[in-house]
Formats: sequence, structure tokens, C-alpha cells
Amino acid sequence: MEKKAERTIITVVGKDTVGIIAKVCTYLAENSINVLDISQTIVQDFFNMMMIVDMKKASKPFYQCAEELEQAGKEIGVAIKCQREEIFNKMHRI
Repeated sequence: MEKKAERTIITVVGKDTVGIIAKVCTYLAENSINVLDISQTIVQDFFNMMMIVDMKKASKPFYQCAEELEQAGKEIGVAIKCQREEIFNKMHRI
């Protein structure tokens, strides 16, 4: 059994369209994933969102959530990536 990631960084990038935030947040709510922080911007027609979520009570393992969110992004034309916070921090260290 995979140890559950607690804090995870989710990024969403792509052409702006109606329903992006709703699609992501609905998935998170349906899988008991709590949004801790969220930031989103639209620059011209491009959408960018970064979320920090708590997966402590997630109903599915990290890898499955990451795959399903990536697939949901493809369905609406955006790229969705999930990274465990500790990996994200190590990758973005100066």
C-alpha cells in the first residue's frame, strides 16, 4: 500500500475556457482532497492555476489521483500536473 502524500502541489495550465476550476475542484471534493491554498491568473487567453491540497484523507492513492486529474485536464484542453510538496520543493530549490 502506498504511503499517502499529505500536501500536494497541483498546477493547471492551458487556454482559458469555462469550467476549468469547477472540473478540478469537483474532482478534489469527490475524492476527499482538501484545498489549502489556490492562486489563479489569466494572461490574455492563457489560464494558470496553482493549488496546494491536503491528501491526508484522499479516497485514492496519490498516483491514481495524479493520473485521473491529468486525464481530466486532457478532456478540457489543459495540462494538469500533481507533485508531492517535498519533491516540488527539491526541484525548485535555488
